[in-house]
Order: sequence, then C-alpha cells, then structure tokens
Amino acid sequence: MTIRSATVDDAAKIAPMVQKLADLHESWDVQKYPYLPNIGQRYISWLKGRAKDPRSVLLVAEREEGKLAAFLVGTVEEEIPIYRISEYGFIHDLWVEENYRNEGIARQMVMLAIEQFRKMGMTQVRLDTAVKNESARKLFESCGFRSSRIEMLAEI
Repeated sequence: MTIRSATVDDAAKIAPMVQKLADLHESWDVQKYPYLPNIGQRYISWLKGRAKDPRSVLLVAEREEGKLAAFLVGTVEEEIPIYRISEYGFIHDLWVEENYRNEGIARQMVMLAIEQFRKMGMTQVRLDTAVKNESARKLFESCGFRSSRIEMLAEI
C-alpha cells in the first residue's frame, strides 16, 4: 500500500469515501450529523483546496495507481486567543475502505499526518470521534491521543 499526499485530481476519487463516512456518522446520530444531500460531491472543492494548501494534510492510500483505499484530511486551526497555543493541527476525517481495514493503514496515515503537522510547527494535533466509534478511539490512543474534552449536544 502506498500512502502519499493527495493531489487536486484525487478529490473526486475521495468523494465516495466521504459519502460513506457521512452515511455512517448520520446512522449513528442524525441530530449531530444532519448532512445535506450528496455530501461527498459537496466536499470536492474543499478537498481540492486542502490539496493545494501547504497548511493542510490530505493523504491517500492506494494499492494500485488510481484506486484509492483510504484518505485522511486535516488542517491547521486557530485557537481562541486566551491560550498559549495559538494554532493546532486538526484531523477532520479518516476513512479506510472496508476491504483494506486491519492492515495498519489508518495508523500509518495518522502517524504521517502527525509528522506533517510537526513539520509545520504544530505542537498539538486534535480530532473528534463519534461516541459510538470505539475502534477509532482505540486507534487514536495507539497513536498517542488522549481524551481531553467531552462534547455534549442538546436538541432544542
């Protein structure tokens, strides 16, 4: 499996995986993840921007050229100006196609993203996981992440 930085041309190939990720999140909690229709297609322009942005991390894994098996997208985010850390890396999405799971691809991608953020000067990387996604939490803990807050939601 080859893991590499994505190009603008990869965005359309990533879109179906984004849709699968969104569908999964929505099945877990439709109130938290009330996506608009065709979210994968809506992501394409944002992904193209991440591919060109030197302060973003957009990785893909491919077994054979042109056939993507996974993706990870992260950005540098600004913290509110009351903390010592002014910016941090944030991993927005990670997806590995079902046929390629349990091969260590996700862990490799996360560790590579952390290294890329480190090279950008970030001293902290954050991410969110769905409450029901225990396997993701185990993966992220194995990569050095720890729980730091619990988000709560009230429907009003």
